[in-house]
Amino acid sequence: MSAFDTNAPLLPEILSLHGKWKGNKSALICGDETLTWQQLELETNRIANALIAKGISRGSMVGVVMSNGRAMVETLIGIMKAGACSVPINLSVTDEAMANMLLDAGAVAIFTTDDQTARAQTLVQNITDVQLVAGNQGLATLKEGAATTLPDIGIKEDDPLNIIYSSGTTGMPKGIVHTHGGRRDWAYDLAIALRYNGSARTLFTIGLYSNISWVGMLCTLLAGGTMVVEKAFDAAAALAAIETHKITNFAMVPIQLQRLLEVPGSDRFDLSSVQAIMSCGSPLHATLKALLFDRLGPSSVIELFGLTEGIITTLEPEEAEGRMASVGKPLIGTDIKIIGDDDKEVPTGQSGEVVGVGRIVMPGYLNRPDATADATWHAPDGRKWMRTGDIGMLDADGYLYIVDRKKDMILSGGQNIYPQDIEAVLFTHEGINDVAVIGVPSEKWGETPLAVVVQEPDATESSGDILAWANGKLGKQQRLADVVFTDVLPRNPNGKILKRDLRETYKDWQHG
Repeated sequence: MSAFDTNAPLLPEILSLHGKWKGNKSALICGDETLTWQQLELETNRIANALIAKGISRGSMVGVVMSNGRAMVETLIGIMKAGACSVPINLSVTDEAMANMLLDAGAVAIFTTDDQTARAQTLVQNITDVQLVAGNQGLATLKEGAATTLPDIGIKEDDPLNIIYSSGTTGMPKGIVHTHGGRRDWAYDLAIALRYNGSARTLFTIGLYSNISWVGMLCTLLAGGTMVVEKAFDAAAALAAIETHKITNFAMVPIQLQRLLEVPGSDRFDLSSVQAIMSCGSPLHATLKALLFDRLGPSSVIELFGLTEGIITTLEPEEAEGRMASVGKPLIGTDIKIIGDDDKEVPTGQSGEVVGVGRIVMPGYLNRPDATADATWHAPDGRKWMRTGDIGMLDADGYLYIVDRKKDMILSGGQNIYPQDIEAVLFTHEGINDVAVIGVPSEKWGETPLAVVVQEPDATESSGDILAWANGKLGKQQRLADVVFTDVLPRNPNGKILKRDLRETYKDWQHG
């Protein structure tokens, strides 16, 4: 046994040490505001101590109904340092869904930004015994007179640090629990995979309630880099921010990356500072990946496949040649397998559900042992693995290819059809800007594929033209029943196409 304290520090202590050793370095930039690491340390300690004084500490759930900015960053870190558990809420959900999430979490306090205060005040009318820290003034009042030292409250590794509610793209949202120890391990493992270090300058354009943003935030905070937080995504503004702030790292979903390349005159922006981009949320189709490599360099784009629940793979850019459709190999310390409908592991090259195990996997869903059980695969050796709900295939070299979401799979005439395969073909058509393939009811086949297409502005092809072109390239079982045009595809704030919404829209589809 060591004579010295060798316990691995948790994030509150790590951040406090940054305040000591990186004091004058910029930690956070939001518009015209810049906070050094020392300032961030003092401000977040005030929030933590004020919460503890109100009885909000280990085991307490704190709702965060806030838009991006300095206040939200300070609040999330302050809650963490208090030992409480933050529950950041996706601002795009309905009031009913938001209230249900806060009730499910058992929130004892809710922080808001000015733009969300009126909404939260309406919500808390139906939530008993909850304290509202309303807007900028509420946060300033909370901080008044609070101590600036890091509170010593004995946070444990398995204490909950935050709860992220699932996007609900395939069903009712579930609260995904992350612990203090787990989030520290997320930070370490992903910082290595995504190439973060102390000089990282990370751009955030997605809401900080999203786990996509949490990945970048955890890595930057761990490394002691600088967070540059934008209110929202605007492609031209993002390019300008990359140039102005010499951004080294950022995460975006494929549709955002596509919009960056579509900005008129995008080639005039200096993006030479960029070292690593994380593309996630949905598949990065090979054509777009190649364009990004051309614009940003062949070593900068890292595709990540992952779940907020904690199964992650990345494709190293140096390994992308010849396998542009792959999402790579598991994160350090993570293992994956492919299992069939009989729950047995399938041979290399065959498709099945991706299951995984590793140290960053969530301990479970909040208040939902049934959902946790449904997401569990019991290996022959008794070990519990997590089901991802994604259909994948491993090649002979161990690279993972995502075939589709299990729930998005189309069953037509007894055959499994994977929309992503069809979408990959459609994306090669120069007249198509965006596309989603869904299954619609068919009296003959049970289900049949329908392509919902957003055309390029100057496209002239009819839906019939695209249908004939696509079916000439697709396999017999994959052929589309029809192509319909739309102005925009429904997406959640993380860029995932809401195929459930599309299936509802086109449930009564009839050809012609």
